[in-house]
Amino acid sequence: MLIFDVVNALDYAKSREIIISFISQIVERVGAGGVVLGLSGGLDSTVAAALATEALGPRRVLGLVMPSIFTPQEDVKDALEVAGQLGIETRLIDITPISEAFARSIPDYSPEYRLASGNLLPRIRMAVLYYYANKDNRLVVGTSDRSELLLGYFTKYGDGGADFLPIAPLYKLQVREMARRLGFPHIAQKPSSPRLWHGHTAEGELGASYEVIDQVLYALFDLKKPLAEVRELFGEVADFVMRRVRANLHKLLPPPSPDISAARRHV
Repeated sequence: MLIFDVVNALDYAKSREIIISFISQIVERVGAGGVVLGLSGGLDSTVAAALATEALGPRRVLGLVMPSIFTPQEDVKDALEVAGQLGIETRLIDITPISEAFARSIPDYSPEYRLASGNLLPRIRMAVLYYYANKDNRLVVGTSDRSELLLGYFTKYGDGGADFLPIAPLYKLQVREMARRLGFPHIAQKPSSPRLWHGHTAEGELGASYEVIDQVLYALFDLKKPLAEVRELFGEVADFVMRRVRANLHKLLPPPSPDISAARRHV
């Protein structure tokens, strides 16, 4: 049950118009030839790709489908079907040999370090995306949504490495609704998963559903309700969400550096 109606707290037609205009302006401002993004067959990349295609036209959008050993074949199929529906060009690049080369080359590598080894995959994808961006004068489209960004639920310098983030203002539930309105009802129903290990799902790792998480985030950051009031409604999930927000804030900030202005000499 939705206590706070996150889904209907948005004018989707207006948001779509704003995002499309934003994408067009960003690309034109830097003189890029187009954009490239990772196309996973999941929710966020589908919506980002669809909006980029509306903004720029299909000839200026390149989708890279980059499966690993943890990627179900269904996801590859969905990614290629999305690309076909949008009419955009794709490259299918199996990153398994690259990840295996990392495993052989790192002396202390072990799959037992699940987070460390899993995070290599989005960082490999980021490097491949920027190869094509540099080669073809494109910008890299990031596909993180507001829920993931606030929670820090992304890989720093992996899927967090991008030139702009068109769906960053949308909560996960709102991205699902946008996907339905863009003509992707099947994708809208898929469970979110970074696929960093076998059986990996976002909600399984987070320990709560986005139906609950998004309400907590919306109450705290949009409605500005006190944590104590949100805790009364959602219990320990409210505390869990705030702990993640605080612990991962560094992911949203540039790397810090010391201020040495007091040591400068005026000569």
